[in-house]
Amino acid sequence: MSITEKNKPAIIAMCGKGGVGKTSLSAMIVKILLENPANRVLAIDADPAIGLSTALGIEVTKTVDDIRNDLIQRVESGKSENKTDLLSRLDYEMFAALEETNNLAFLAIGRPEKEGCYCQVNHILKDIIGAMADNFDYVVIDGEAGVEQVNRRVMEKVSHLVLVSDASAKGLNVAKTIKGVSDSAIEYEKAGLILNRLRGEEEREKLAIPAELNCLGWIPEDDTIRTFDIDGRSILETPDCPAIQAAKSCIELLGLPGSLQPEERRAQATG
Repeated sequence: MSITEKNKPAIIAMCGKGGVGKTSLSAMIVKILLENPANRVLAIDADPAIGLSTALGIEVTKTVDDIRNDLIQRVESGKSENKTDLLSRLDYEMFAALEETNNLAFLAIGRPEKEGCYCQVNHILKDIIGAMADNFDYVVIDGEAGVEQVNRRVMEKVSHLVLVSDASAKGLNVAKTIKGVSDSAIEYEKAGLILNRLRGEEEREKLAIPAELNCLGWIPEDDTIRTFDIDGRSILETPDCPAIQAAKSCIELLGLPGSLQPEERRAQATG
């Protein structure tokens, strides 16, 4: 039985080489999922640059790493509190860091400032993120590069791994490497490659794409998306355009938004 059938959210991790357009594509997928007003979507920016907030038109006031670093400082300064109070405070701070607008919530992971191993702290924060995610139908994670970073700092599992590449050999090689690491390091249900910002079918036909990457399709270079990116405007406000239509076709091949609507999944789980 799949994650969604057990009333768990579909967790979509977007991974690939830097500069291939993961963030814009992540925002497009969020937009597509929100077209159904019944869907509740959590967008998680796991890239330290926090570009997804701009792409979604959201202002970040606090990140998970702000909370993490504050806790580490308290521990290092000798301040102590019982576990119940600590968990309660962290839970409150994490939900306070969640930016919500209608059916969309946004959480930025941020950039860790302190070096060293704080495994217990990371484990606690990941548990809280996981508990938060269960309140949503879809979670879209804009990853820094590889899925191992998502696994280490955000979530233990993903249900859908989306590899993103442009037409460059370097981008495709990085996608292949990420897929190989993912096959041995994490659990996922489905995976596929989306080629981004291609200039046409002729360019697509020239590419040698490894079969194991399961190419879902390609997104055309789109002046509408490009203009919104340049202007720093929210992708959520874009009119329908070729890039959005292509993204819809790609994610449908992964079973997203999914054959069951949220209310049907809930009825199945409780029935």
